[in-house]
Amino acid sequence: MPRAFARRNAALLLALLLPLLGGCGGTPARSGAAANDVLFRAIALVGTPYRYGGNTPQGGFDCSGLVGYVFREAAGVRLPRTTRDLEEHDAARVDRKRLQPGDLVFFGKRRANHVGIYVGEGRFVHAPSSGGTVRMDTLDGPYWREHYLQARRILP
Repeated sequence: MPRAFARRNAALLLALLLPLLGGCGGTPARSGAAANDVLFRAIALVGTPYRYGGNTPQGGFDCSGLVGYVFREAAGVRLPRTTRDLEEHDAARVDRKRLQPGDLVFFGKRRANHVGIYVGEGRFVHAPSSGGTVRMDTLDGPYWREHYLQARRILP
């Protein structure tokens, strides 16, 4: 039952975000389309079980497995497997005030030990911990605000 509830909430969120993704109308640019695909794929995985080392919907996800799966499947982009390697990936750093859907957000103390995918409106999708599920959280939540390190833009 919780997984069905999460899927219904993901569908509702998609319906609420769809107008934001359209911008001012017209056809989105190629990179905008890829970012939308990443966003839709990430949100659709909300409710998938956490599994350390996991990188598929059937087997579950850890945080970097989720990121790698979403970008590979939705945008055809292959990324490094670990959070630390993602943090060092050759991608543009993004100021927190300029985050766009599809950007990677990193958390930790001095070095990143957690990564998620920014979806807009101050929220991100991630696979948080053992025993949990892929979920959406807000960057302004107490833990995430305190541990936010940086963001990187994978898609142009």
